[in-house]
Formats: sequence, C-alpha cells, structure tokens
Amino acid sequence: MNKGQVDRGVANSASRSQRTECLNNLGGREQLYLNLAAAGVLLALAFVVLLLRFKRLGEIPPGLAFDEGVHGALALKVLQGEHAVYFPVDYGRQAWAPYVLAISTYFAGRTLLAMHLPTALGSAGIVFVVFWLGRIFYGRDESGRATPWRGLLIGGVGAGLLAVSIGQTVAGRSSYNEPTYMSLLLAVCLGLLWQGWTKRNRWRIVLAGVCFGLLSYTYVAAYVTPILFLMFGGSLLLPLGSVTLERVRVELPRVGLFLGVAGLVAAPNLVHFAQHPEHLFSHSGRISLFDPIHNQGDFLGAFARNVWIYVLNFGVQGHSGLHYNFPGLPLLSKWETSFFGIGMVVALWRWQRWPPYRLLILWLGIMILPAILSKDPDAWGPNPMRMMGAVPAVYLFIGVGTHEAIQLLRGSCRALPQRAKRISSKKQTGVAFIVCAVIGGAFIIHGVRTYRTYFHEWASHPGLFRAYEVPWIDLTRVLNALPSDDGTVYLVPNSQHPYSFRYLYQGASPAHLYHPAAPNLAEEIEPLLALAESVSTVKVIEWQGKAAWIGEDPGRIALLLGKYGRYRGLEEYPYFRIHSYSDIALDRPWTFFEQLEPLAVDFDGGISLQGLALGQGGEQMSSRQSLSLRRALPMWMVLRWQTDPGLDVKYAISLRLYNIEGERAFQEDIVLWSPRHLPTSDWPGEELVDTVSLLAFPAELPADEFELRMVVYDFETQVPTVEIGVWEPEITLAQLRLKSVR
Repeated sequence: MNKGQVDRGVANSASRSQRTECLNNLGGREQLYLNLAAAGVLLALAFVVLLLRFKRLGEIPPGLAFDEGVHGALALKVLQGEHAVYFPVDYGRQAWAPYVLAISTYFAGRTLLAMHLPTALGSAGIVFVVFWLGRIFYGRDESGRATPWRGLLIGGVGAGLLAVSIGQTVAGRSSYNEPTYMSLLLAVCLGLLWQGWTKRNRWRIVLAGVCFGLLSYTYVAAYVTPILFLMFGGSLLLPLGSVTLERVRVELPRVGLFLGVAGLVAAPNLVHFAQHPEHLFSHSGRISLFDPIHNQGDFLGAFARNVWIYVLNFGVQGHSGLHYNFPGLPLLSKWETSFFGIGMVVALWRWQRWPPYRLLILWLGIMILPAILSKDPDAWGPNPMRMMGAVPAVYLFIGVGTHEAIQLLRGSCRALPQRAKRISSKKQTGVAFIVCAVIGGAFIIHGVRTYRTYFHEWASHPGLFRAYEVPWIDLTRVLNALPSDDGTVYLVPNSQHPYSFRYLYQGASPAHLYHPAAPNLAEEIEPLLALAESVSTVKVIEWQGKAAWIGEDPGRIALLLGKYGRYRGLEEYPYFRIHSYSDIALDRPWTFFEQLEPLAVDFDGGISLQGLALGQGGEQMSSRQSLSLRRALPMWMVLRWQTDPGLDVKYAISLRLYNIEGERAFQEDIVLWSPRHLPTSDWPGEELVDTVSLLAFPAELPADEFELRMVVYDFETQVPTVEIGVWEPEITLAQLRLKSVR
C-alpha cells in the first residue's frame, strides 16, 4: 500500500469518526427533533410547490408566447425523427428544451399542459435542491463541527422563499424551461461536487460531471459556468504558499474525473460548435451589450446602467413584461432584500475562512453576468430568465442573512441582566418555538399574497391576451373541434410565424399559414390549394379587431377567392371569423387582374396614379363602360401608384358614390398600404406599387346609377392633394349601376 492510499484511509477513518462523534453529540432526542423538523419543512415545501407550480397548469398561462411556440414546433420535429444537438431556428436554439418538450408531448399530447409541465417540474426541483444545498453547505461550521440546525434553517428559509416567490411562480409555469434547467443542473452539479470532494466519493463526482456536461445543451447563459468552476477551484488553493506537489497529486485525479466525464457528455455539442462557430453566439450576439446598436457607442456607460437596473431588481423595480414576472415587481421584496444584504455582508467578511461563502459570492457574481451583458429590446427592466442561474445563490444568501440575524438577536439576549438570562435559559424551547412561528407566519403571508397575485391579478391581466397569443390558442381549439372533411382547406393569415398554432393544431384538414401582405400572394395561394387531393371548401380566417397583428389586409385574399370560387357565408367567433368558399377553380393560374388600364393622373403632392383595374367576383370590367354590379358582392379595385423620391407623407384615399342628382350617397376612406404593409412615406421612390381595395355596398344604398369618384389626401393633416392641370381634389374613376335585389 502506497502513501497516498494510507493518507486516504486515514482521512476516511477520520471522517467516519467525526460523523459518529457529531451524531453522539446531537443526542437521540435532538436528532429526532432535527429529523421531524426536516420532514416538516419538506412537507410544507411539497404542499406549496404543488399549489403554486401545478394548480391549473393546463389553463394558466392561457397560451404560448412566441419562444415557447418555437420550442413546441421543434419538439414535433424531434418526435418526427429530426434529431440535432443544436437547432439553427430563430437565431439558434439549444437542444434541451425541444427534447424535454418532445418527451412531455409524447406522454401528454400536444397540449398546453405538455408545454408547461417540464418547466414546472424543473422549478419545483430547484426548490428542493436549494433546501439540500443549505443543509450540506452549512451543516458544519468553519472548524468542521456539525451545525445541522444552521443548515436546516438556511436551506429551509432559502427554499421556502423561493417556493412562494411570485417571479419564480410565473417563470416556473411557462415553457421557458432552458434557464430553469440550467439553474437546476448547475445547483445539483455544485452540490454533488461538494459532497464528492468532501466525502471522497467518486460516483458523486461522476454525476457532477454529467450535470456539468449537460449544461451546454440548456441555455446560452450556461457558457459562463466554466468560469465559475475555474475560479472556485482556484480559490480552494488559497493561500498559494500552502500548495504542495503532494496536494496537487492527490486532487488531480478527481479533477480529471470530473472534467473527463463532463467533456464526454458535452462532446457532441462541442463538435457541433467547432464545425459551426457562427452558431456559438448567434442567439446572444443580437442582444449583446458589446453591440454598438445596444450600447450606443458607450459600452462602459451602458454596462453601468445595466448594473444599476439589476441592483434595483433587489427590492425596488423588476421586469416590465408579463412572460417572466408580474409587471414591475422586483425579484425580492424589501424585507427579503434586507436579509439578502446581511447574508452578502457576512459572506464577504468571511470569504477567506469558509469555502461556501466564496462559492455563493462567485456563483452570484458570475451567473448574473449574462444578464448584465445583454440588452432586452422588448421591455424595460432586468430580465429574470437571463439571471436564472444565480437564483439559487440569491435565496441561499437570504437564508444565511436570516441565520445571522437570529444569531445577532441571541447575542443581544446574552447581554441582558443575569436574572433575565436565567429566565430566558429556562424558556429556550419557547423562544425557539416563537422564532419558528414568526418565520412560518411570514411564509404563509407571503404565499397567500403570491397565490392571489398570480391566480387573480396576473391570470386576469389584459396583457396576457397578446403576450400568450390567446386568439391563436382559441383558433386551434375551434379548428380541432370541427368535424374533419377531406375536401376542406384552411387558410390562416399570419405575419409573425405563430409556432404555437403549428404545435397545437391537430385537425385532419390541411391548414396553411399565409402572409396577407405578400406581393406574390396569388402565386402562393393557388399552389397551396393544388397540393390537396381535392378541394371542395376553402375556409379563410379573418381576425377580429386587434386579435392578431397581421398588417393591413385590404381584402386581397377575399378578392382572389371571390374571383376563383363562390362565397358561402361566415361563422362568427369571439376573436375571428371563418369565411367559406366553394367551387374553387384550379384549372388556370391565379392573378389579381387580367390587365391594367393605363392612367396618367399626377397630383401636386408627389404621388401619381398610373393604372386601374375594376371588377366584381371573377369578372374584370372596363372603367370606360358603365359597370353593372350586384349588391351582395363587393367591388374590387386595383390602383397602381408612383411616388416621388423622399416623399414623407402618408396618403389615404376617399372613395365616394354620387347619385344622378349629384348628391353624395356613400363614402369609404382607406389608407394606402403597399403589399409589404408600408405607407406611402416608406415606398421606394419612382417604383410602381399596386394597392388592392374592396368596396362593399351597404344594404340601405338604393338600386340606382352612381358615379365613383376618389380623393387623395394626407392622412395626418386631412388635407387633399389636387390633380395637376385640373386643380380639383376629386377625380372620376367609373360609372356604375347597382342592381336591385331579387
């Protein structure tokens, strides 16, 4: 047996003797109390977690935010056999979220519950891991003496406050599971590594290496975790004068075991990034504070502002969005921030004497860096997801601060007169009970407040309507419930890639997403319908009001389907309508118009009308003849425009019908938008732009002959522009006659 083996045997024997001595010192009754207290804390944590993380998880949140939908769509690809360690979709996605959601979807189906469940499980796991870390980090003091009650208090307070946090409740019920699992894996890794090192247990070191390797698949903020391990490992060598070759020789095998396992687990990801280095920062690069777009040429100033924003997150001001938080609430309340501050001061004061304090300081400082070094373009305030890796350290700091505050209170009691000290010594059990009651009462009050805030205020917040794409969720429910028809095809307008619809829609009929402002809309829609074996009915979704932003759709799809099909009516729903068309003609190419009548109408405001096409249904008519129109169908109109370079005016048109007596009988005003949803102020100068309008005739308009005139005017000032040479605002487009209804 060599000297190293002897040293390890002696160390193990000493460790066992120390544990035995600690147990003997505790005494049977105290150990029983300790076990009962730990069991009570665990039961309380389990109850709170079940209530706040899992209650109505399939209903609240009411939908999926954009990023959540992306992960859902990728999960479907995984289930279809498309495997990867990195998905270059929407600036790049790590593999963890799609694979975890694929497993959840496999068992729970394509539902909101399947999307939210993995994050809820991960968030619950963090609560119990924080409790575990508090006990193993602080179950002994600096001299190695057992302090199990201190560990229980620090772990219990940290885990309890984490469980009842409103911010962690919101984040823990979403589908943003990558930062949650990054935080969970990092915490588990540190705990296993701590135990593996202190107890000389190789299996715990192996498991810690597995967790460290998996971090690379979770979230981009995990890229800084090697810095944490390197700096904390280096801190264990302090003071450097005590480092000897024998000490390095003893520790090196464990370091090699940890890094070797981690490298093997992370190898597929490392190989991918070596082959595709552009993917490494494709997601974080667009929000990086190093980008001059975000720092506005002053990196140090932007960095200082971000630091201040995250300082305010402790008790003053939080993120303004709904995805991660109740808008504006900070990460910690003011009283939590007070105990956090005490814990920070204690850790900084004792960082050299006890490694857990150094670990918490480094953990917080390094894992908050990804948040500080990024800029959130969508909302003001600190982004809770980007600092999720530091959350366990934050709540352990609160636990440390609470313990130190109680110790300070006990020290004050010792300074009382001797008689008061004798009285207090007789009542130690009662005092301990009072302290526990106070802490427990604070948790209950905090938990009740969080429950009300989340399930009543946050869940009914009007901003959820858009933040979680509620209209899209309602649409999928309606379409999934409709009876399947082999000849039915759905056309759904969209402009923002609603991945949530793709994940949740499970109807048998094909559903195609199209952009209503696409310049080549006719050429896109006709091939989509031709893909189906047979098309008996086309159902087109029309969003109501502001249910979904799709740009200004002036009825181009209605024009096409009205020309090449027959309108059958509509179905009304809260957020949308479903228009039905039948007798779809797919035997010829689709176009908005067969020919354009040339015009040359120049206005003095820098805009000119170059062409015109008019018609109703599938028939195009000449403006040189009187148009005979049916009241039931709208008249469609294509106008070709040209603007001067540098035009900064947003123009609109007013379409007016005058009867034979010259009286205005009807008027409809329409803002001019290009097919790419650009106002005239953003049109490329001297290029021809076609606009499409539908003119529906009201029921009260009599069957008569009318003259269709148009006025072009500045939408903001309401001032018309006049035709050059004529100097009148109104121009005549056509003569028409409305048929009577039979």
